[in-house]
Amino acid sequence: MLTLPPKVTDRAYARLAEILAETGEDKALRIAVEGGGCSGFQYDIRLDDPAEDDLVLERDGLRVVIDAVSLPFLQDATIDYTEELIGARFVIENPNATSACGCGTSFSI
Repeated sequence: MLTLPPKVTDRAYARLAEILAETGEDKALRIAVEGGGCSGFQYDIRLDDPAEDDLVLERDGLRVVIDAVSLPFLQDATIDYTEELIGARFVIENPNATSACGCGTSFSI
């Protein structure tokens, strides 16, 4: 079975550029999967420095990094940024998740 790395949308890269311009930091956007949350796993999305074993997705000097442990959970996922009435946030469209909670940060496989 062919596995594909996650994709990052233009909106997500654009928002990352805005955040880095506001903070003045030279960081990457880290997408990680951790145990916990109401559905068994939850996403951890934060600014961080790349580590040696990270997958680095880069465009125009902007970096999104995923650690080796989280990568299998994010195969063929899409990392996006959305602005809705409930707030603006990075979102993960994950075809591997069999269910998710209402907040969108917790899922099960």
